[in-house]
Formats: sequence, C-alpha cells, structure tokens
Amino acid sequence: MATELPDLTAVELLDGYRSGDLSPVAVTEAVLARIGAWEPDLQALYAPDPATALAQAKAAEQRWRRGEPQGALDGVPVTIKENIATEGVPVPLGTAATELAPAPVDAPPAARLREAGAVFLAKTTMPDFGMLTSGLSSFHPLTRNPWRLDRNPGGSSAGAAAAAAAGYGPLHVGTDIGGSIRLPAGLCGLVGHKPSFGRVPVDPPFLGRVAGPITRTVADAALLMSVLARPDDRDYWSLPPEQIPWRQLDIEVKGLRIGLQEEAGAGLPVEPEVLAAVRAAAATFEAAGAIVTPVRSFLTQEVLDGLDRFWRTRFAADLAGWPKERIAKILPYIRDWVFDGSEVDSLAVYRGFAQMDVMSAAATRAFREYDFVLSPVCPVVSFGAEQASPVDDPAKPFEHIGFTVPFNMSGQPSLSLNAGYSADGLPIGVQITGKRFDDIGVLRLARAFEQLRPEQRPWPTN
Repeated sequence: MATELPDLTAVELLDGYRSGDLSPVAVTEAVLARIGAWEPDLQALYAPDPATALAQAKAAEQRWRRGEPQGALDGVPVTIKENIATEGVPVPLGTAATELAPAPVDAPPAARLREAGAVFLAKTTMPDFGMLTSGLSSFHPLTRNPWRLDRNPGGSSAGAAAAAAAGYGPLHVGTDIGGSIRLPAGLCGLVGHKPSFGRVPVDPPFLGRVAGPITRTVADAALLMSVLARPDDRDYWSLPPEQIPWRQLDIEVKGLRIGLQEEAGAGLPVEPEVLAAVRAAAATFEAAGAIVTPVRSFLTQEVLDGLDRFWRTRFAADLAGWPKERIAKILPYIRDWVFDGSEVDSLAVYRGFAQMDVMSAAATRAFREYDFVLSPVCPVVSFGAEQASPVDDPAKPFEHIGFTVPFNMSGQPSLSLNAGYSADGLPIGVQITGKRFDDIGVLRLARAFEQLRPEQRPWPTN
C-alpha cells in the first residue's frame, strides 16, 4: 500500500483520513520516498523541507484523530511554485540574478493552503522570471519531463508539472500569465486550470497573471480551487467573493455549443498528432450530444509581436540600473530577448501594450456563439529538455503561446487536460476555455471529458 500512497488523489486521501484508513504521516513519508527516487533525475523542487513536512503531517494526524481537521486540505501534501512567496523562504524567481532574502510573509495562495492544513513539501522550479515555456533556469538545475527525461516539461510552472506527473503528492500550485499552467500541464498529461483573472488573489498582481491548480484529476483541481479562491485584500484586482459549488461537477453535455479552434492565427503551425488529438476530443463531445462547430482564429502575428515588444520593454525597464555583473547572471536566452539591440520608440511600446486589449476583445467576441471552445494547448507534442522553447530562438519567443495567451488577456477561465498520446507515448493536451468568470463550467466540462475519453496510460515510473 505504501508504494501506492503517492498516487492517491487528494479526494481519496481526505476520505481515508476521515475514515481512519489512511495516515497523513504515512502518506507524507511515502511521498518523500517517491521524491527521493525521482528527484535526482527530475530536479523539480526548490527548498524542500522534509522535516517541516513531517511535523505538519504529524500535527494533521492528531487533529484528524480528535475529529477536528483544521481545514479542507488537512494533511494533504502540496507543492508551491517558487515565485509564490512562503514565509522564511527566498524567492529567486528562477534566476541567479536575484538577491536572495527570506520572504517576510506568505503570498495569498500559500496563506490559503496553510490555513487549510496542507502539508508543504517544497517549492517547485521555474525558469528565469517565469518567461519561458521550459525547465531551463540560471538558478535551478534543469528540470525534466517524467514521461521522457530528454523531453521538456514545459513552463514556466515546470517543476510543478514534473512533480505532479511523477507523483510528488496530489496538489501543486502554479502561475500563468501566457500559458504557464496549461502548457506544462499539457506536455505532462495533467489537469492545469488557469482561473478567471482575479478569481485567485495573488501578490503582486499584474495584468493577466493568475495562480491555479496543476493536478492529475479535475476533482482535485476543483478541490484546490475551493481553497485558493478565498479572498485576500492584497490583490486589488481580485473578484468579489462568490459562493461557487466547486465540488459539484456534473454537467449535461447534450446541447452544449462547443467551438473547435484548430488554428491560432499566429505562431507555429499545429503538428498533425496534436490536431488529431484535439479533433478526437471534439468528436467525443459531439457523440455525447454537444453541438460542435468551427471557430475562426482571432489572433494575428502583429498582435503577438506587439505583446513581445511590450513585455520585452517592460523587462528592460525593470532591469534598468542593475549592475552589469548582476545582469550577466541572467540566463543568456532571456538576456538576448530583453537586450536584443533594437530600438523601440514610445509609440511602438504603447501599441504593443494596446495589443493586450486587442486580444481581450477578440477572444471575448469569439465566444458570442459558444458556451466553450476547444483548442490545442501547445502546437507541438514536445521539445528537447535543454531548449528554452519549442523554437529556441529569443527573436521568436512567443510562437508557441498563440492558443493560451489570449485568454490571459481576456481573463477567461481556461484548462488543459490530456486528450491522447503521440506515437512514441507522450501526452497531448486539449484546452477547454469558457466564458468570463465561468470557472465551474470549465471544470465541469473537463470532468465530463475525463469520463468520456479512452482509458489513460499509466503514469510514468522511476
């Protein structure tokens, strides 16, 4: 039984704690053993703290024995992406250029997890400043994909996805500003939910930035959302508190209007195996009674390039005044992207910023006739572990985010889950996106697909 404990879902663990059949201490010990077996290869973790995790598990076990669990996740192991501050742990932001200092307080997602009684296993790795779809970092060792160690787990929530696929416990929290939850979830065969903008409070807030779950099941993602979505006034863009029935995941598929988007309109073309998996998912919904019709692409290369100009200029402004020796520590790919030698005038920067609104309006208009839209998550099945992105060219940094980034700008909830496998056994994600604020609808449709899709292959083992 001990070897199976790390693969149990959070829902199953809580049921076991409630009945007395499972022990938070035994579960945590088993997960730590799993980490010990995988971590030399994966390098998914930052600042692991087994002693504190075991102490938290022992406290949770005593609470369960008294029949007084602390919260909705009491005794459940979790990991937290390293850019989400946890008290006392430095926040390197994935880069060797960060001047490390212990975080003074928990950021909102970490605070909600601690209040809920979760067992903090470790932080998880990310690339420099979270600006790559990759496990490549100047601060952390290279993070790899458990499905195949020569493959990339994606990013920027690279360690979170690798940890989830390898069974480092059931619950993992990532962040997403252009696809950083959904892309690694898709490349690692997981459920990755990008909540509506403002649904999960974050600190510091920024346009398009969210925190959300990376899990193996939709039910676990919904459970984690029930905790993360609680209010925190540090996020001045957060949505008003709302009573959402997160655990009620049933939905009637028949009659739903589902759009099928096969092309992003910009960036890389979709590989045939990815397109086949997404079309198969659409056919599954159609067979269940949904009305599936094509959706035209609404992104353009001009819009994607404008976003590139704005984000690049923003980073250059953030780094202005840094000494040369500190900038030299940044990953070369990121340095080359930010300081590419081209002059960008103020008008071009503003026009780049304006593309965020262009994307938001276009994405929202695309949903006028649909309840949900299906699309690829990433246009490619996979890419090499050492690459910074599928293109691996700092002059073309966003060619792979055409399906994901528009919904950061529009604030719509969007989720990746596994739709199939490539000929060589790598997972392929499908993206489900809903109308603004309809997080529960997206989770419900994803749960329906979990029940309708073919049986999944076993998770990778060390």
